[in-house]
Amino acid sequence: MASNLAPKKFTRTQIRWRVAGSFALLLLCLVIVYPSAVNSSFKFINEKLGIGVPLLPDNGFNLGLDLQGGAHLIYQADTISIPEADRAEAVEGVRDVIERRVRGGLGVAEPLVQTTKVGSDYRVIVELPGVTDVNEAIGMIGETPVLAFKEQNTQGSREMTAEETKEMNEYNKAAEKKINQVYADLRRINFTDAVNRYSEDLISKSNNGNMGFITEMQYPEIYEWAQTHKNGETSKTAIKTDDGLSILKRISEKEGQTQVDAAHLLICYKGAERCDSALYKNKNEAKAKIEDLKKQATANNFADLVKQYSTEPGAYERGGDLGWFEKGDMVPEFEDAAFATAKGQISEIVETPFGFHLIYKKDERVTKEYEVARIFVKTKNETDFVPPAEEWVDSGLSGKQLKRAEVVSDSRTGQVQVSLQFDTDGAKIFGDVTSRNVGKPVAIFLDGQPISVPTVNEPIRDGNAVISGEFTWEEARLLAQRLNSGALPVPIELISQQKVDATLGADSLASSFKAGIFGLILVILFMILYYRWPGVVSVISLIVYASLTLAIFKLLGVTLTLSGIAGFILSVGMAVDANVLVFERLKEELKNKKTLATAVEEAFVRAWSSIRDSNITTLISCVFLIWLGTGFVQGFAVTLAIGVIASMFTAITVTRILCRFSFAWFKPEGNILFLGAGKSNEEKSNNEIK
Repeated sequence: MASNLAPKKFTRTQIRWRVAGSFALLLLCLVIVYPSAVNSSFKFINEKLGIGVPLLPDNGFNLGLDLQGGAHLIYQADTISIPEADRAEAVEGVRDVIERRVRGGLGVAEPLVQTTKVGSDYRVIVELPGVTDVNEAIGMIGETPVLAFKEQNTQGSREMTAEETKEMNEYNKAAEKKINQVYADLRRINFTDAVNRYSEDLISKSNNGNMGFITEMQYPEIYEWAQTHKNGETSKTAIKTDDGLSILKRISEKEGQTQVDAAHLLICYKGAERCDSALYKNKNEAKAKIEDLKKQATANNFADLVKQYSTEPGAYERGGDLGWFEKGDMVPEFEDAAFATAKGQISEIVETPFGFHLIYKKDERVTKEYEVARIFVKTKNETDFVPPAEEWVDSGLSGKQLKRAEVVSDSRTGQVQVSLQFDTDGAKIFGDVTSRNVGKPVAIFLDGQPISVPTVNEPIRDGNAVISGEFTWEEARLLAQRLNSGALPVPIELISQQKVDATLGADSLASSFKAGIFGLILVILFMILYYRWPGVVSVISLIVYASLTLAIFKLLGVTLTLSGIAGFILSVGMAVDANVLVFERLKEELKNKKTLATAVEEAFVRAWSSIRDSNITTLISCVFLIWLGTGFVQGFAVTLAIGVIASMFTAITVTRILCRFSFAWFKPEGNILFLGAGKSNEEKSNNEIK
């Protein structure tokens, strides 16, 4: 029979190696799916031996909106004033602006922002997992993008006037007098009554002065006091903070977050966020430099390398020191690497939107959090009268004067650039701005964040300019798109909003998990009771399949939704179905008086065509669902497709290897492990699988 699965001869040693490989694959997948168990062992080894085994990243699975809870918003874009040929790109610009807003302003790590066209209407669909304040999200998303051109501020903060100084001193004297009155009254009334009578912190006052559990980063002065006092104690003197005076009472304590003390070395490049250095013109140059520094870096010379090479402002003075920080304080890529690196070690190269980093992890600790109540009296300081000077100031040029931005190439060098075209008013303002900033940077801000900080080479008075910087085509396209989103803002209107309660998401996740476990247990029991030992083999293969599929989900960053979990559970059935086809064929081959070795090989060969055809049909359906579907339909199709591909591998490869290995242990004549099997004595000698 012509088949790519035709029987082959394998020695027992070859079969053993393949079995070992299957279990090694299972172990690897389990480590990927559940790394915390391995990290516990690594931490123990590091603490006992001090050898610095790096920890594995443990980010968990990405949960969709229906499982995590959050907000689902649909906006319709008003593109009537935009030429039809430019509408799709303009709406993509809006999509990019919204994504930047929800990532930065709302702190959503995995938002789903996508565009779709319904008839002639363009829509933007926004899914925000974990967001509880829908109105805040709507308010932030609905704002028109603001594009501004800013120049460096050459003037510092002004000095306080005599009147302002007098007002501040008088206010603070009154605050001290009030605190003294509170202490006097505390001799005859309790702490709660004093809170209600005197405290000026409205939030804690509504809770009898209770501030909740505080961390050192939130309130360093209050935290320092709480560290050295016992539960129930009250501060003998008022604790001074930047905003006022507090009489404190410690209530309780608990274990807090894990924190890391680290330093870093940054190599940024033109086009990276907040990169004012022009030392490295593109990503490749920066990466080559950081790779060279990685080879040199040790714990002893790290600070020196930072002072010599880091492009971070202030790195020389601080040696790259970041102090203590915890999860949520840094961008995800950076903090994942910092927490995964062993204490006293230097991380691998980490890429973030700001460039490339090396991280030296000095220490790690589990902090304490203290529950504290306070009576608060506000004071004033200089910043209440004179705000700190900003690094950038408005130049008077904005997106209103920018007619168009587009990607072009230099006719002489072929270098990719972004061209800017200003209207008449914009050309005059831009000419003035470039004239007074020759050799200096001019920053372009979108929604308050810099998207490009080019340096002015010469005055430009005709209203036409180019931004160069050895862009890739994609980098230039993204910059032009962002510029246009501020220059040609597309109004959007909210046409649908839906809040998914987080409790519902948790219940759905728990129910889905239970359903999956019960279904899997029933399948396992059926396979073992009906097929006996072959059923046990299929169960092992099924465990490999489930672990492999979940590992792929995690590595690819697949977002799990209820429909996605349904697709995964359905693919479990597909995996079992393949084994059923093989084992039914095996029973037929054994009834036809074939040797066990031959029957096993023939069963897989003859069942392959049915397995292949059914799975390919399913995959074709998945392709069309991914292509034409949206949202939950796509999630179902993606998880089902991945599961089907993994099931084909485990059913044909892993199950076959385990059958070859284990069936040689049995003599199937009269053996209840092989239902319907029976062979003559002459065939017994052929049972061994070669």
